[in-house]
Amino acid sequence: MPSRAIYRGSRRKLVLAFDIGTTYSGISYSILDPGQVPEIKGVTRFPAQEKTGGACKIPTIIYYDRSGMVRAVGAEAAREGVCEEAADSQWVKAEWFKLHLRSNISEEQLLFGKLPPLPLNKTIVDVFADFYRYLFECSARYIQDSHANGPTLWSSVKQDIDFVLSHPNGWDGKEQNQLRQAAIVAGLVPDDSQKSQDRISFVTEGEASLHFVIQEGVLSSVLEKGEGVLIVDAGGGSIDINSYRQNPKEVRTTFEEIAAPQCLLFGSLLVNLNAKVFLQQFLEKSEFLEDIDHIINCFEKTAKPAFNDEHEPQYIRFGSTRDNDAEHNIRIGQLKLAGSDIAEFFKPSATAIKQSVLDQRSTTHRKITHVVLVGGFSANDWLFHDLLAFLGRTDPTLNLVRPEEHVNKAVSDGAISFYLDHFVRTRISKLTYGTMCRELHGYRCGLRGFFDV
Repeated sequence: MPSRAIYRGSRRKLVLAFDIGTTYSGISYSILDPGQVPEIKGVTRFPAQEKTGGACKIPTIIYYDRSGMVRAVGAEAAREGVCEEAADSQWVKAEWFKLHLRSNISEEQLLFGKLPPLPLNKTIVDVFADFYRYLFECSARYIQDSHANGPTLWSSVKQDIDFVLSHPNGWDGKEQNQLRQAAIVAGLVPDDSQKSQDRISFVTEGEASLHFVIQEGVLSSVLEKGEGVLIVDAGGGSIDINSYRQNPKEVRTTFEEIAAPQCLLFGSLLVNLNAKVFLQQFLEKSEFLEDIDHIINCFEKTAKPAFNDEHEPQYIRFGSTRDNDAEHNIRIGQLKLAGSDIAEFFKPSATAIKQSVLDQRSTTHRKITHVVLVGGFSANDWLFHDLLAFLGRTDPTLNLVRPEEHVNKAVSDGAISFYLDHFVRTRISKLTYGTMCRELHGYRCGLRGFFDV
């Protein structure tokens, strides 16, 4: 890991990175003290969150009441009994809303047209603002509770916080302007003045993941040689693909992008949708068809992350010992499925990643020797081993690596590193501007030729 420079500012500053994912969200931060080397920390406790620790994230869910007021957010929106309370009170659930911000793709293409609509009378800016506001409140509470003299520390920095907002590859000015507007509505910054805008930075999830890989020291020796590295950030809604190489001639650690980044809408959410389509047919004549949403929720929490062998049967526990339907492989509250069927839920995502790896290798001017898999989806062992086998068949010299530490916090931690370190200095142009021209041969004004445009 490259050594980080000391903070040379004249006063203490706080940097917050908010990673709003399609399905889960996280927060990282750094307290910058003059003369000290900054450290990257994560918010690891949230209201109503059962699991705490370094990899802690919360569901990207908001419940609104009929008047449009926020009633539950994050882990609070996923706790026991909320669904019943929401149904009784006619609350509206906002989930997967991040995908509504992607402007260059139709809703029919998004998750096969299964993207839930935004709540009535709520814009995408409104919903993002409510979630940003909640993340900010969680950050304030955590820092005050976790640091010595926390309230005093918070009071000293709360009026001058810099924010790093991450977003998928391919989001440009339009989406960033909406995120900036959401930050203003949420009260992260007071207004849209230049001073306030300077406190908000944007980073793509792919570039943030590179910074995470660098700071974790995953491929230090490889990077120093200037070999190409392909980063696969596999998340809930999207999979971001980026390729880089370190410039070995530079004294300071710097990287260049060596292929145009890609964003694939083949995240882990697609696995759930594929599972639901399959189970709707499989349970069509079963009394448990009406429980399909609950079964998918149980699949999401247990069988899906644990799946690693398509040759072994898999079990989804969703009911009690009294729930049985032998004809549909349900015994004592467990649904038995063939591992090969579950593998089919994952294959569209795996195929998309494989094709993207091939595309990146074919377009880059540098040899790629390593593929690094990060993001929450990357924790699945079947996906990892399927990609490993593919790369072995495609090119035995191409290595697949999955960091051990908190891969689902790669974006928020990497976003802080982006703010502090700025490793990437050269990027591939996303668009080429120009027009076709015709060269007319001959002499004119002493020139050997000229262009008729």
